Amino acid sequence: MRRGDSPEHPGGVPMSTPDLTRRLVAELLGTGLLVTVVVGSGIAAQRLSPDDVGMQLLENSTATFLGLTVLILLFGPISGGHFNPVVSAADWVLGRRAGTGLTGTEVLAYSGVQVVGAVAGAVLANLMYDVPLDQLSTTERTGANLLLGEVVATAGLVALIFALARTGRGMLAAPAVGAYIGAAYWFTSSTSFANPAVTIGRIFSDTFAGIAPGSAPAFIAAQLVGGLVGVGLVRYLFPGAALVADDVVVPHHPHEHTDPAEHP
Repeated sequence: MRRGDSPEHPGGVPMSTPDLTRRLVAELLGTGLLVTVVVGSGIAAQRLSPDDVGMQLLENSTATFLGLTVLILLFGPISGGHFNPVVSAADWVLGRRAGTGLTGTEVLAYSGVQVVGAVAGAVLANLMYDVPLDQLSTTERTGANLLLGEVVATAGLVALIFALARTGRGMLAAPAVGAYIGAAYWFTSSTSFANPAVTIGRIFSDTFAGIAPGSAPAFIAAQLVGGLVGVGLVRYLFPGAALVADDVVVPHHPHEHTDPAEHP
């Protein structure tokens, strides 16, 4: 579906994509609650297993996997469930020539509310666990190996999301994306932030899940590189992905591409 089209209910009644304000609220809440899950479960893990970093990571990754899946199911039908500026930007890059996906203005709006939501989500987690709000993270995350991990994590995430959309399996994105991020906590050296908004949000909690302000810019740069790599992979492996950019991360309007063969 191209921008401006009005999809129809099977009975012929015109239906419309949720308006931008509602989509932005969904992205704000979804990203905020995602960071609350990540930071809150990180604090809980640190307190429950103070002497076992491996158990802390298991607890944190399991909560993130489950929480992200639920949040995509909850907010995805409204906004697509991006919760990530890289995903929103990739949606625009891949869809702009076909007239699908987000517009440039929408990408900026999505990214802005995602960052605001991420910071608010970290603050909420801090409040729930009585963590001081005036302390930024002191957890240094530096080194080329960690940045490579972010490139890999982000590229894989983008490729997964658009592969599912292109092959008509967008409704599987919630468990698939959750499972991918949960696994990437373990197989990437960086524990898979893979999200500039979440990275910024995690600056605001001096806990197990945090990242020092000085480490964040390099992480975000690596995520942007990973996003470009992911877009390149999608364009090569799934050349028709631009036609289904409207269905990223999950379909958020009343039509579905049920037959991938209809878009050669």
